Amino acid sequence: MYDRHATITTTIGELTLVASDDVLIGIYYPHHWVGIERAARGIEVDAAADPVLSEAAAQLDAYLAGERTEFTLKTAAEGDPFQQRVWAILNEIPFGETRTYGEIAERFGDRSLARMVGRAVGSNPLSIIVPCHRVVGTSGTLTGYAGGLERKQRLLELEDAPVVTAGRLF
Repeated sequence: MYDRHATITTTIGELTLVASDDVLIGIYYPHHWVGIERAARGIEVDAAADPVLSEAAAQLDAYLAGERTEFTLKTAAEGDPFQQRVWAILNEIPFGETRTYGEIAERFGDRSLARMVGRAVGSNPLSIIVPCHRVVGTSGTLTGYAGGLERKQRLLELEDAPVVTAGRLF
């Protein structure tokens, strides 16, 4: 069980921020594929009154306004060793760039791990901060996203990713 959570309103809809002590643990969309039960999120608080959640909200707002390209939040994501390795690779994808599931699988030395990579990407508890939206299908097409494909497209458009300007999203 985590300490606390808050729901904030953003330009891409509501997000639930979850924190424990001085660390951001999760960012979830409504109907997120892989989330944590409401009871495990801890008490509901006002994000503005909580230092960790207010800073997360401020950085997310700045990113969504096109004023920030990186996040400097203290985070911790719970996952198995493979998931942790995939999420570390996601953090290496620069703002405005994309990678395919296969390219990430190649980092493990086996392109056939693309489906496992996809499951790990889909289990990312820190959406946007750990940029899972920057992972696309083999031909640059949009594939699943916990927040929905429309949000994924909006995030990639915000970053002016070449996959968007090439018109290859769908």
